[in-house]
Amino acid sequence: MVMSVILKKDRKIICNTRCLDPPVELPQDLNITSLISKKKISNVSRLPRFSLTPAPNNSRDKNEWARFLSFLSNNDMVAIINFEQYKFYILPPAVASTSSPVNVAYQIDNTCSVDTCPRDCESDTALAGSHLEECGGLNTAEDLKFPRVEDHAHHFTAETCNEFQSQLPVKNYIRADPSYLKTLGQAHSGWIFGGIAELVDNSRDAKATKMDIFVEMIKLKKSGKEVPMLSVIDDGKGMNHDEVMKMVSFGHKPSDKDDKDHIGKFGVGFKTGAMRLGRDVLVLTQTTNSRSLAFLSQSLNEGKDNIEIPIVSYCRQGQRMEVDISMQSQALAKYNLKAIKEFSPFNKYLIGEKAALFGAGTGTQIYIWDLDEWGSEYCLEWHDGLKGGSSFHQGDILIRSRRSRSRPGQISQKVPLDYSLRAYVEVIFLVPRMKISVQGTLVKSRPLANFLTQTVIATDEILGIPVELILGFSQLEWERANCGIFLYWHGRLIEAYKRVGGMIHNADVGRGVIGVIDVTNLMDGQNGRVWVHNNKQGFQDSEPYAFLENWVGRKADEYWDNNFDSLKTKIIVSSNLIMSGYNVTSAESGEYYLLILTAENYLCNAAKAVAIAAGRSSSGVRQNLRSDAVKCCYGRDRDSDGAER
Repeated sequence: MVMSVILKKDRKIICNTRCLDPPVELPQDLNITSLISKKKISNVSRLPRFSLTPAPNNSRDKNEWARFLSFLSNNDMVAIINFEQYKFYILPPAVASTSSPVNVAYQIDNTCSVDTCPRDCESDTALAGSHLEECGGLNTAEDLKFPRVEDHAHHFTAETCNEFQSQLPVKNYIRADPSYLKTLGQAHSGWIFGGIAELVDNSRDAKATKMDIFVEMIKLKKSGKEVPMLSVIDDGKGMNHDEVMKMVSFGHKPSDKDDKDHIGKFGVGFKTGAMRLGRDVLVLTQTTNSRSLAFLSQSLNEGKDNIEIPIVSYCRQGQRMEVDISMQSQALAKYNLKAIKEFSPFNKYLIGEKAALFGAGTGTQIYIWDLDEWGSEYCLEWHDGLKGGSSFHQGDILIRSRRSRSRPGQISQKVPLDYSLRAYVEVIFLVPRMKISVQGTLVKSRPLANFLTQTVIATDEILGIPVELILGFSQLEWERANCGIFLYWHGRLIEAYKRVGGMIHNADVGRGVIGVIDVTNLMDGQNGRVWVHNNKQGFQDSEPYAFLENWVGRKADEYWDNNFDSLKTKIIVSSNLIMSGYNVTSAESGEYYLLILTAENYLCNAAKAVAIAAGRSSSGVRQNLRSDAVKCCYGRDRDSDGAER
């Protein structure tokens, strides 16, 4: 049987071909899903095979066929095609020419719903220079064809399964469709700054001392348009090839080390953060002995069956960085670099320019473009700062919508932390250890506990674990009608302005009161489990968190009752004040206190009852004043607590 088939790679035509006696009826198009070293496939020489010959329609097809075979031959690579239950291996030819045929080995793949080898081995990450583990358990056959038993739906039946069950491995593996990259970004769909925070966390974990975050314009080669590109640059220790592979992989084994200063825990932060910010990201990183490029791109992977992540690694040879052939071949490095230059704004000159920023030092540079959009604009907007300008002229990156995040009990819309990156970075770390610049101007860190007045420290144990809460008053937050607790985990802000206790039910209760607490020990569970969401923007519903909420609420209410519930604002006057027939004076000083009965605010829509009492007046005078004020407000007799007589 001879069949005509169009051979493709990345949905692009290589050449028309003819298949001689294939084991199954093939579709019109066969798409190569991955390339892999022949050495990585055990027993491939024992697999049955058929012949594939070129049938070019024009000179272009001839040239592409010759280039394709030359690539396989020169690099001893195998092209893999998946079709139904079959896996086809296009083997490297002895001679590569415009008319050379090739042998195609094949095996029954996933019979009985079992994969023959990990999908990592067949994925396009082979093009990324990834280290592929040896795949055992490949089906073999001494004869030229597998016996086939099919039902009317053309599926292999139990007879086939039984016949080959002993030859199949017992593990199932999965592969990731490129659409998963977009899905990753949904982890931060509610707040785009969560994506930037993931990159900031990585820089802190890399022991960076300074970090620059800015948006600049760059020209795309294909369209010629200028588009914004978000740049995140640090001077941390950088990453070698294995660490880059770990970063772009989907999850990784948690470290056995219990580092209280280390924030990264889940192995998804870079991917979720970068894919929320834009569709394409290039990473350039340098250690003392190596340099690597990695390209995570939705554009590159459009139309593919698996995710391809080009990676090029270099090692230091004297004063120069040369391709590290222990990590990838020269041909593979060239292929990956070409893919990066084709699908990104970076050419060899721009890559060299960015690499020169490292000098003799170390660090990581992340460049993200095709940024997420807000209608006809971008989700982010940016403003450059003025050198020597005031605080009102500092550079900033803002969320275009300016929307405040939803919090129970909050009515204030003046929450700059929710839409200003500068304001967020000011308080993102409990103990600042990096100098962070946003849009060209340095951010002055603001450890919250140092900016509070009338502070108290509450200590206790929750589930046997010591906790410490700092409570205080902020005039700035009082003016903005804000309050709440800032919860830090591993020194990183997880929740801000969390209302607790009476704050949840009354907007005036707790106004201006801010709490700061580090919950690392409480939220790090046993056996490596943590009670923090993997986007690091909230805590899981758990027993420790429930006890924490209850305790913090009680302490915040006690602080409010002891410091602010009765007397609100102190005023200085120099004369006697008369209200409701009472002549209120102070014999020793001219100090008086303004008493605002906030407890009456939610009982009716009447005006607030205001009474003025001397700072040293007797409790009886103050009680009478309050009683008269309540009667004035409601027009009838009430007790001092507001109850009708």
